[in-house]
Amino acid sequence: MKKSNLPKCDSIQELAEFWDTHDITDFDDELEEVVEPVFIRRKAVEIKLMPSEAKAVQRLAKAKGISSEELIRTWVLHEIVSSRNGRRNKRRGR
Repeated sequence: MKKSNLPKCDSIQELAEFWDTHDITDFDDELEEVVEPVFIRRKAVEIKLMPSEAKAVQRLAKAKGISSEELIRTWVLHEIVSSRNGRRNKRRGR
């Protein structure tokens, strides 16, 4: 059995460098079809906004120089932290 010359790493940078200098057709005898997903997408949350609300979010995001998704993510993370801090303060009797 012939030793594989395909890279065995998880580094995107290393894989990119390898495939920049190699041709996949040189490895036809080593390739196998993959039927299961290789990359798992993060779980996403869909939010429904009225068109005017979505436009307002886009304007706010543009003013900050970030995407609408990043702005909404920032808001959500801020609320999570605030909620955790509020619970801590209540436990301390504040």
